Amino acid sequence: MMEIKCALVDDEPFARKGIASYIEKIDFLKLVVECEDAIELSQYLRAHPIDLIFLDIEMPEISGLDYIASLSNPPKIIVVSAYEKYALRGYELEIVDYLLKPVSFERFFKAANRAFDMLSIPAARTGTLTNIQEEHIFIKVDKLLKKVFVQDILFVQSMGNYVVVQTTRSREVTYCTLQQMMSSLPGHRFIACHRSYLVNKSRIAIIEGNQLHIGDYKIPIARNLRDEVLASILNRG
Repeated sequence: MMEIKCALVDDEPFARKGIASYIEKIDFLKLVVECEDAIELSQYLRAHPIDLIFLDIEMPEISGLDYIASLSNPPKIIVVSAYEKYALRGYELEIVDYLLKPVSFERFFKAANRAFDMLSIPAARTGTLTNIQEEHIFIKVDKLLKKVFVQDILFVQSMGNYVVVQTTRSREVTYCTLQQMMSSLPGHRFIACHRSYLVNKSRIAIIEGNQLHIGDYKIPIARNLRDEVLASILNRG
């Protein structure tokens, strides 16, 4: 099985201890370093390769998100924070997942599996795209759990306590928040372009001013997010 080398960055010893105990329970994760801040991590990364970072946001000297933005080719990152307000910017920086403290093991395990899947993708690109094509989520529609393939999703729109999942074949309405949908979808493939919209980057056909054309739909780009959205779309690789 693939082994994922992890770094854990948090200025609170108690928080580090909790996440470290979760890492030890997952056989494909290997914790190789614990750091109190981003500067300490930076020093470590100069000499050692890392696959995945569990990163707090509010730390001395430099915040976790500012640190991510400063990296030209960062490892995969899972944010672990006590504050929900940074989630949107985190997903714009294409993090794997955003975990709110206190983190349950079940939620942590889900994030770890997502990282495992994402780190497996480069290997899949050299041979088959089956793993990408079969990536899916289940959403609750009319008391049923419905399987939706991620590649078929065009965009997700917030409608109060509900979200609309628009796919190439259907329009599904499910009871959840946009934040919850963010947590279910792979962060490297979707981006929040507006407080009410998540879009599948691979489905964007045209960028016109402050709108994204996806199929027959025109999705707004929030003015304050335009630079980050365009950078993410144009450099998606």
